[in-house]
Amino acid sequence: MNKNGIKRGASCRDDFDPESILPEQALEKIFAAIRPVAETESAPLRSALGRVLAADIRSGINVPSGRNSAMDGYAINAAALPAGGAARLKIIGASFAGKPFPGRLGPGECARIMTGALLPEGADSVIIQEQAEATAEGIRIGAAVKPGANVREAGEDLARGDRVLAKGTRLSPADLGVLASVGLAEVEVSRNIKAAFFSTGDELCPVGEPLADGLIYDSNRYTLHGMLTRLGVEIIDLGIVRDDPASMERAFQRAKDEADIVITSGGVSVGEADYVEQTLRARGEVKFWKVAMKPGRPLTFGRLGAACFFGLPGNPVSVMVTFYQFVQPAIRKMLGETLAPPIMLKAPCASRLKKRPGRIEYQRGILSRDKNGRLAAHKTGSQDSGILSSMAAANCFIVLPIENDGVEPGDMVDVQLFHGLV
Repeated sequence: MNKNGIKRGASCRDDFDPESILPEQALEKIFAAIRPVAETESAPLRSALGRVLAADIRSGINVPSGRNSAMDGYAINAAALPAGGAARLKIIGASFAGKPFPGRLGPGECARIMTGALLPEGADSVIIQEQAEATAEGIRIGAAVKPGANVREAGEDLARGDRVLAKGTRLSPADLGVLASVGLAEVEVSRNIKAAFFSTGDELCPVGEPLADGLIYDSNRYTLHGMLTRLGVEIIDLGIVRDDPASMERAFQRAKDEADIVITSGGVSVGEADYVEQTLRARGEVKFWKVAMKPGRPLTFGRLGAACFFGLPGNPVSVMVTFYQFVQPAIRKMLGETLAPPIMLKAPCASRLKKRPGRIEYQRGILSRDKNGRLAAHKTGSQDSGILSSMAAANCFIVLPIENDGVEPGDMVDVQLFHGLV
């Protein structure tokens, strides 16, 4: 009730709403409702980037396969060298990568060897070429060599039977190289999921068309498409859905029939033309619809048949913030990926940040080095949830706890880098 005695509910401008749940509670409810895909498929290694491993991978070979040289130089038997003084060794052959020396070293002998080449029998070490003096008969070395110097042992990287990568790993370029190093041409990965999404609102205009009075271009479908593309899911773009119950029903039915996850933007607030939540209640199940965060409080989560459903707010920044905090981890969980909490850094803030207690805030910021080379964060400008350029300019979220009542320059803040998010 306000000061004039008028009864009212909490709005998006209020910093406290007793119906809202904390972001960590929201994520718990999301994870509890998710059913990871059980189906798997075989993917050629070149097509497996970004896919999630469906089983542990173990090596069937040693990597490297045999003892080989880590440097260009000379293969020697260090154990047979005198403890002090110079030694003269005769060169009896050469070992190249892929073309090993077939003979065996005897006393007083060595072999020229290149990086990656197998050590000849009788050799236990490599002396690098810069530490050996060439003579007419061979080489002369003037210092003791430790046995095993400059040698890579068989299985030093991976031994036969070692676990190469664990189930739940999202494959990176380095992972593909490791899998190739043990001879795998294809891997078993989780079946990809289908994500359907659409924007809602009579005010939306498709890009490329003339903008009439009172209309805005539909930017949300483009940010959603980009964020989903980076996750590698199969995308079903259902376009713009107008603000009427029949259109909403048809879009919900198609998404329910075709997708594993359904994402909408707009239509989740309390306006007379906001039909997303009421349609979900009629055709599915609502788990929650308000989160104590800014931007992004009017977030609806539930189930639509077998699909996981996210009704994101309509404001462009709110769409991106809620996607990164909730939708992205949900998709990764659905794919069976092993998740770790986002990495948060502590850094001094160079800006004055306004905030009132009651909600966790994700302010858009830039983390950079100051004139002294120290990391510092500053805001991108206006933090209104409609200022999409604040996301384009930012490289991090400045995360302010629920009880925080503002930040002064020099105060330490939590920073969540976009690396790994965007």
